[in-house]
This record gives sequence, C-alpha cells and structure tokens, in this order.
Amino acid sequence: MAFVCLFVGSSHMSVSECLRALAGKSTAANNRIIWNIRIPRVLAALIAGAGLSVSGLIMQTNLNNAMASPSTLGVSNAAVFGANLSIIVFAGGFLDTMNIQATFDTGFNPFSTSLMAFVFSVASILLILGLCRVRSFSPNIVVLAGIAMGSVWTAATTILQFYATDVGLSAAVIWTFGDLGRATYRTDLIMSVTVGVGILTFLFLSRRYDALLSGDAVAISVGVNVRVLRFVSLLLSSMITAVCVSFLGIIGFVGIICPHIVKKIMGQEHLWSITSSALAGSLLLLLSDTLSRSMGNGSALPVGAITSLLGAPFFIAIIFGKGGRH
Repeated sequence: MAFVCLFVGSSHMSVSECLRALAGKSTAANNRIIWNIRIPRVLAALIAGAGLSVSGLIMQTNLNNAMASPSTLGVSNAAVFGANLSIIVFAGGFLDTMNIQATFDTGFNPFSTSLMAFVFSVASILLILGLCRVRSFSPNIVVLAGIAMGSVWTAATTILQFYATDVGLSAAVIWTFGDLGRATYRTDLIMSVTVGVGILTFLFLSRRYDALLSGDAVAISVGVNVRVLRFVSLLLSSMITAVCVSFLGIIGFVGIICPHIVKKIMGQEHLWSITSSALAGSLLLLLSDTLSRSMGNGSALPVGAITSLLGAPFFIAIIFGKGGRH
C-alpha cells in the first residue's frame, strides 16, 4: 500500500514517470515531487499510523476501557492549545504581524508551533499522571482526570481563538487538521525514533499486559507492579501521541479502529496484537491518505477528516454492537 500511495497525487504523474522519478531519472519537478513530498508523506503515514494504533491498544489494556484512545488523557486538546498559543500569541507572531498575511508568512515557524504543541501535551500528561498517583491510580480516575483536563484545554483554546485576528484564527484552525503533507524527513526521523522506542518497550512488557487483562489482582499475584506498569505505559503511549500530533495535527480514531479489529482477528495476546496493530494503523493511514488525495480535486483533503469519517460509524457500531452491551 505504501508503494501504491506513491503513485497518487494532484500532479497526475503516470506510473512510469513515478518509477523514473524514484530512480532520479525523471524531470527535476517530478523528482522533487516524489522525493521531497510523497516519500516523506508515506513515511509519516507508516510511522504515525503505527504509533497511534499501538498507543490506543496499550491505553485500552491499561485503562480496561474499550473506548480508550490516544486522546483519552487530553493529549490532543493540550497540543491544540499549544499550537494555538504559538500561532496566535507568539510568532506564529501575531503580536507583531497583526493581520497582514505577507508578514505572517515571513515570521511563521512551523517547528516552533510543533514544539509548543509538544510541550503542552507533555505537561498535560505529567499533570494528569501526577494527580492520579497522589489520589489513586485506578483506570476510572485516569479517564476522568483526562476528560477534565481535556475540557480545560478546549476552553482555553476557545478563549485564545476569540481574541485572534482573522489570519491568526484561520492559521490556527488549519493547523488542527490532520495533514500528512507537513511531514519532512526530519519530522519523520523524530517520529520514527519515538514510535520505535515505544513499540519495542511495549513488546518487552507484553507478558505483563497479558497478565493485566485478567485484572489487577491476578497481575499482582504473578509479580507485576501494576502501578508502575500503568504509569510507564500511559506516559509512553501519550508521548508517542504527543509527538505525532505536534507534527501532523489531529488524526482521530486510528487508535480505536485498529486495535479492535486486530483483537477480533489475532486475539488478546499482546506479542501479536501489538505488532499487528502497528501494521493495521499504518495500513489505515495509508488508505486514508490515498483516499484524501484522490477526492481532493487537485489538493489533498485533511487525512484527519477521512479517518474520522471512517472511525465514527465504527465507533457507533462498537457502542451498539454485541461488544457494547453489558
């Protein structure tokens, strides 16, 4: 699917032209399209899809909640607030650029926006997990704390946007769209290191997750430190989400759809479900990105919109299907 994804785009290059561009033997424009735009985009889909999907699986296991996802701890809401703060208040720089588009284009630094989004995501994670360790580290407390913090970040974002200029508001809203077109080799490298370390760690802990499926008491009886396992797992899965969201924007439902499909097919054993979830997440994001560029009529639709359109019916099916009745 990654190979097929390279052949889809608004430039309407033929398959033979794409193959020549891959070999560096096409026109300069075609070579740039393949190597500077499409390949970084495909790599981002592979990496972010795997990271978000596995993060969703690990959160569902640790929180014992089939509806848990990478946004459960308010990570996405915090990232949106950080990005809005950077774009609207800092350079994103509307303090100086005001409402002049040309000045904004000169002063805007996408990496500063991603950094700000990441910083607030991590701050939100640490705050929630810290509060849960003080009060209680039960799954219900974590979920409720995440919902509360997510509401706070959403309210703060709304206030920021209320006072934004027209250009600042449009730029901030556009940032929230999940868009693989922002990916570069540098961002792909950062995401790949984070996602790779996270998935390897989860695979190392897979037997502990299998024990956790039987309940905290059973896991403790076989020697699992449930509190530490839950803290490390939620922190690492949230960090993966924070990195992906800070670079690509909000890409929803990947962390819900793929783990559920994988568990239906592969079963609950985490050694297999983690690796299968990674592959399924990459596949879903590649399919969504290919669809978004096919429907865009010359421009790519936000891939986050496509995954949400696919995910919402699936989410409803989970709620009202056999798995949602108790």
